Amino acid sequence: MSLPKVAYFSMEMAIDQTLSTYAGGLGFLAGSHMQSAGHLGVPMVGVTIFWSYGYYDQRISSEGTVEIAYVRKHYDFLTDTGIVTNVKIFGRDVKVKAFKLEPETFGTCPIFLLTTDIPENSPEDRTITHKLYDSNESTRIAQEVVLGVGGVRVLRAAGFNFDLIHMNEGHALPAAFELLREFNGDMNKVREKTVFTTHTPVSAGNEVHWVDTLQQGGFFAGVAREKAVELGGENFSLTVAALKMSRIANAVSQLHGLVANKMWKNVEGRCPIIAITNAVNLNFWQDMRIRKAEQSPNYEDLISVKRTMKQELFKYVAGKTGKLFKPDVLTITWARRFADYKRAWLILMERDRIAKLLKEGKVQLIFAGKFHPADTLGRDMFNNILKQSYELPNVVVLPNYELDLSSMLKKGTDVWLNTPLRPFEASGTSGMSANMNGAIHLSIFDGWAVEGTFHGINGYTVKYPGLDDDISWEERHWKDYECLMNIMDNNILPTYYEDKQKWAQLMRQAIRTAEAYFHSDRMVIEYYNRLYQPIAHGSIDDEEPKDIITAEQPNLHAWEYSNIK
Repeated sequence: MSLPKVAYFSMEMAIDQTLSTYAGGLGFLAGSHMQSAGHLGVPMVGVTIFWSYGYYDQRISSEGTVEIAYVRKHYDFLTDTGIVTNVKIFGRDVKVKAFKLEPETFGTCPIFLLTTDIPENSPEDRTITHKLYDSNESTRIAQEVVLGVGGVRVLRAAGFNFDLIHMNEGHALPAAFELLREFNGDMNKVREKTVFTTHTPVSAGNEVHWVDTLQQGGFFAGVAREKAVELGGENFSLTVAALKMSRIANAVSQLHGLVANKMWKNVEGRCPIIAITNAVNLNFWQDMRIRKAEQSPNYEDLISVKRTMKQELFKYVAGKTGKLFKPDVLTITWARRFADYKRAWLILMERDRIAKLLKEGKVQLIFAGKFHPADTLGRDMFNNILKQSYELPNVVVLPNYELDLSSMLKKGTDVWLNTPLRPFEASGTSGMSANMNGAIHLSIFDGWAVEGTFHGINGYTVKYPGLDDDISWEERHWKDYECLMNIMDNNILPTYYEDKQKWAQLMRQAIRTAEAYFHSDRMVIEYYNRLYQPIAHGSIDDEEPKDIITAEQPNLHAWEYSNIK
């Protein structure tokens, strides 16, 4: 039996620094998926948006606060396919043009990039594909219609006869409605051709719009309002509808599988949700020097290579901030999206305590990350930490966290810090690529860390009795903070400064763990075997897979999460 032809739809994809078609972790994950699909030679194409201005450029103003800027991007390496298709959006006929990223450019599978920013469209319609995750609701809906409905029509015009569509999050849901239109309302045929990945238990990541607004926007591709309400409700949930319109869905870590099944257990007619843990592309993220040093019997080789990579990072830090970091000082990095539940501020909660370590020269802290332009809380969080970096020694905030900076940080960091409010981090992937470069993961016991960070062996996890007790968030913050700092004082600092051989062993095991399981080649193979053409079942329409995680039948570590609400 030949492998099914898969069309992978994602609103963002982080393929290369030169192609600004991503915002954060979802894009990083999709980019690794595309890279491994190309490397493995599987029959897959990607479908995403050609964002004229990317997400945004992040800068530090002359007043010492963060500012955002939009700069039009110009690319000369995309192929003009000549394909232009029409899509009805808010009653207007909008033309969607397709460019193509050829596989040989960055080593991916073929990727179609869609744009409305062409002279044939009105000025209003040209702006649809200007900015990723536009905060205007009508524009956001229009973007999803372009991705889903426009994407299916482009694939038809390109002659790619897909066997199924993989919707990476609910943004691509209009693709399923376009199939429903094509199949004259036959939902069984739609489900045969649709699978879905849900990425987060956070409410903001599970989009909801009033059904009439979506219908006016063309989101349902002409499907009747009554049918749309049946699938997603009047206050229409993209995630609920995606679960009803798909043959099978997946969460992105084993713990997230448990959480997702609890979240959506009351959705009648939903498909099974299995767990396939995220991964990142080893060949893209890992520095060859660290790979070679890991194989050396001499532990000092690992320490030496890491020191060199720290010096390279610190040269960049000095150029951006004027602060001179030292390569022999323990360097901790927090770098990810500035969202409230990710708690960038956690390590700074008791300022005097961390200030003492900073002033004694025992620790250096780096922060980096973007917030959504409309997220005032995220912006305030960024500015608050930026202000503290001016007041404290050995603390910097680096703007414009994108692929190149991410890579540099993961290579030049000793400890990769992950501090989400459990259980809201569905997976997270940044610590995986950090591990690949010998950075030790220090993480809240959440997301992929439950599976891949083994305390005292390849990293450290924030875990204590009563981890899931029903307590206030403020109390949870303090408990997490105290455990975090105790690990710092009793494990990380003594090992780093007093036992380099043991530290090198932690590094080596972190690298080996990441190489063994958190390489996206494994992930893509698992998607083919368990989501695209499940090898354990002749059909999965009538019964849930045996390895599904449920509250009644827990899987990896699930016994510890029985109190998760």
